[in-house]
Amino acid sequence: MLKPRLIPVLLLQNGHLVRSELFNIHQIIGNPVHEAERFNHWGVDELIYLDISRSDEYDLRRDDQKVRHLNTITRIQEAVSRTCFIPLTWGGRIRTLDDMASAFAHGADKVAVNSQALRTPELIAQASIRFGKQAIVVSIDVLRHGDGRWEVFIDCGRTPTGRDPVDWAIEAERLGAGEILLQSINRDGTGDGYDLDLIRAVAGAVRIPLIACSGVGRYEDYADGLRSGAAAVAAANIWHFKEMADRGGKRALVRAGFNVRI
Repeated sequence: MLKPRLIPVLLLQNGHLVRSELFNIHQIIGNPVHEAERFNHWGVDELIYLDISRSDEYDLRRDDQKVRHLNTITRIQEAVSRTCFIPLTWGGRIRTLDDMASAFAHGADKVAVNSQALRTPELIAQASIRFGKQAIVVSIDVLRHGDGRWEVFIDCGRTPTGRDPVDWAIEAERLGAGEILLQSINRDGTGDGYDLDLIRAVAGAVRIPLIACSGVGRYEDYADGLRSGAAAVAAANIWHFKEMADRGGKRALVRAGFNVRI
C-alpha cells in the first residue's frame, strides 16, 4: 500500500511566489528557486508549482534576490528543476501537448492541466497516450455556492463552467488522467481546513489518486483530508509561515495513525 504523500503547492505569479486567498488576493512572499532549495532539505514527498500569471511577463531581476535573467517561464522552470531533487509537478498555462512536452523537457515529472482540459477534454486522452497517465494530473478548482451546490471554475477561479466536480472528475479519469488535484476556492487561504464533503464526494467517485488542497490551517487538517479519501494532502500558505512545517505535518499524521515517510 502506498504511503500518503505530503505536498507543498507553490503559486507562481509573473516570476514571484505568492500566497493566495480566495483565488483573488495575492501577496508576494519569495523566490521560486530559493524555495525549491529550502524544500530539498525538508521531508516533503513532492512539489507542485502552479503558474497563475495572467500575462507572459516574468521578472526576477530584483537585486536583493540575486537571481537574474529569469525572464521566461521556461528559464524559471529550468532553474527550479536544477535545484529541486524532489518529484516535481508543473502546472498552469498548459494548453497543448507541446506545452506539456516543454514542461517535461525542462524538468517536470508530471504536468497539471486545468482550464484547457475542460475546454478540450480530448487533450487529456492525447496527453495520456503520449506521456503516460501517471504523468497527467487534472487540476479541478471548485466553488461552493450559497445554496450548497458545487461548480467547477476555470481561468484561476474567474470563469464558471456549469460543471459538477464529481462528474468532471469521473470524465477526466475515463479520458486518462492519472491523478486529480482538487482545490476549493472558498477555502483557499482561509486556514479553515479542507472542504471534507467535497473530498469525499470526488474521491468516492474515482479510482485514481486524489490530492486534496485548500484550507489547511493546522497540521491536524492533513489527517482529516486523508480520512475523507484523499491519497495525498497538499497545502500552500502553511509552508510559508511555519518553520519545519514538514516535520510538524508528518508528526501530526503519525499521531493520527498514518504510515508516512519521515
